[in-house]
Amino acid sequence: MTEIPFPAALTQMEPRPRDFTGKFARGGRRHARRRLRRRWALGAGALAAVALPAVAEPGNWDRFTIADARSGDGAVLPMPFEQPGSSFPGSAYYYLQPEPAVETDDASAALPADPSGPVARAFRFVGTELDRARAQQCMTMAIYYEAATEPDAGQRAVAQVVLNRLAHPAYPKTVCGVVFQGSERPTGCQFTFACDGSLARAPQRFFWDRAAAVARAALAGYVYAPVGLATHYHTIQINPYWAPTLHYLTTIGAHRFYSFEGAAGAPAAFRLAYLGGEPMAAPRPRDLSAASAMADAALDPVALQRAFATAPTAPPPAESDAAPAPSPAPRYTQDVRGRGGDAIYRAQGLPEAQGIRPEYANSGKWIAAPGT
Repeated sequence: MTEIPFPAALTQMEPRPRDFTGKFARGGRRHARRRLRRRWALGAGALAAVALPAVAEPGNWDRFTIADARSGDGAVLPMPFEQPGSSFPGSAYYYLQPEPAVETDDASAALPADPSGPVARAFRFVGTELDRARAQQCMTMAIYYEAATEPDAGQRAVAQVVLNRLAHPAYPKTVCGVVFQGSERPTGCQFTFACDGSLARAPQRFFWDRAAAVARAALAGYVYAPVGLATHYHTIQINPYWAPTLHYLTTIGAHRFYSFEGAAGAPAAFRLAYLGGEPMAAPRPRDLSAASAMADAALDPVALQRAFATAPTAPPPAESDAAPAPSPAPRYTQDVRGRGGDAIYRAQGLPEAQGIRPEYANSGKWIAAPGT
């Protein structure tokens, strides 16, 4: 018997088993085809359910319009509270025009193209860190107690009035001085919160932080152009005696803003620069003396406006004063006078200046005519 190698003998002795995996794969493909046919049938039925109404009624396709997507060009009517005049003071709805561009601490920055009038220069801080802290505190107090519930425009307008007064010669030269001016007198407060007990109320954190942000912007050079050179304002619920005399500018929020008429309100009057030296951020001690009573009259806006209008102007120089007077001859010592005095300092021996020297007579002339 011939011996056969092991692999070949194993092949001949045991038949090859059937491929079970192949059977399973063929059965899986049949099931997959059945599932795919079911899905196609369901999709076709859903499409027919959607398309059948449209085919049955082709003249009415509006039901497929999404909301009012085709009528976007129609005018949108404002809500009642969005209409000017439909709200009331203190309702937190104020209707303002878009704010114009503002001037920053950069002197070359562009101003609004069409402001309501002259615009103040940007505030430039000069002073110590203590001055900065006190100015920030006083400005925030003025904004908070005067316009805490006003829109941002109303708060910026109040801050601009403080800075306008700071630059005017009729008012103190510091931020705290302007804010608490007249607080030592019972009826002389320029800002009512300094005398009416408002400072006894603890401020609310949210509104205080909002006022502080406006104050920082104003002290950093922000100029709120809509109020121009306004130095006075009052709420729309009152009508002070000075309102008809001053120049009305605009109404922002719950306040009406005014500037001086004539020379007192001219841009040239707002010429003072800030130099620091801020006092304490608190009202001044009360003073009921006669001098304080006289100062009350000096703060009357009508009187201030009249004083600027009647201020004498410097007369122009006379023609006789135009030519300077000859300076007196210097006085010399006896030794200098003995050597000739002022004569020894006069220029002598200089070359003659009459006429032109012969070697320079033809200077600047052509040596020969061009083209010859």
